Amino acid sequence: MPKKKKVAKKKKAVKKKPVKKKKAAKKKVAKKRVPKKKTATKKKKAVAKKKTAKNKKKSTKTKQPSLGRPKVTGDEKLFMLFRENFHARQIFDFLRVNTVKELEQYSPEEIIRLLTKPVRQTVDSIRRGLAEKNRSLKDDQPFVTRFKESN
Repeated sequence: MPKKKKVAKKKKAVKKKPVKKKKAAKKKVAKKRVPKKKTATKKKKAVAKKKTAKNKKKSTKTKQPSLGRPKVTGDEKLFMLFRENFHARQIFDFLRVNTVKELEQYSPEEIIRLLTKPVRQTVDSIRRGLAEKNRSLKDDQPFVTRFKESN
């Protein structure tokens, strides 16, 4: 028996329905607030600009020039930096500082005040000792009279 051939049937074209695009949601636009007095805001802005300009001028005057990059570290030993300067090393010993960082904590006026304090105390001690023996340094008789009256 002969085999029957299957004939492919043609399918009917089916029309697809067009897909509707979704509409984008409308954005709500916020209403701008209109200031009641335009002239007042303009004046405020002008005054603010003037103030900032003044501040900029002041800030440029107060800026100190930069020293630049340090040539030694803060941990640098002072006796190595000032090995040729004996008097400076004596001052460092008196202040009990060893590094640049420690020395930077003192102002020049403070160092002078600290260094001269023992000298002033010694001179006062000498003045008192002489005053007890009715003697005085040159031009120092008013001190002797005050010392005698207080004792």
